[in-house]
Amino acid sequence: QVQLVESGGSLVQPGGSLRLSCLTSGSRYRFQSMGWYRQAPGKERELVATITTGDSATYADSVKGRFTISRDNAKNTMYLQMNSLKPEDTAVYYCTADPKISDVAAGRGDYWGQGTQVTVSS
Repeated sequence: QVQLVESGGSLVQPGGSLRLSCLTSGSRYRFQSMGWYRQAPGKERELVATITTGDSATYADSVKGRFTISRDNAKNTMYLQMNSLKPEDTAVYYCTADPKISDVAAGRGDYWGQGTQVTVSS
């Protein structure tokens, strides 16, 4: 039974930092692609960042230079380091994973977490 569990979401002031974690379990195979999506109130889900087993990363333009995605395969955990947070980063952040290298970027991740709330406000 594959599970993805996000953690690390919190209330933070503008300019602050958070690190989100996504712990995976129950999979016999290595997830070739993983990533983070977010959904803000009244907005559609958007891709934040993706990472492959080769550590090739992509980012949405809105977070480039501020967010860093990484994964620790030994710990079956993916991270999203978020710096210089802005109010517009407020959203529920979801982790997703897939055995195919391109599916997460395409929005077709097989597995999803329940989300963790990030609120950036003064």
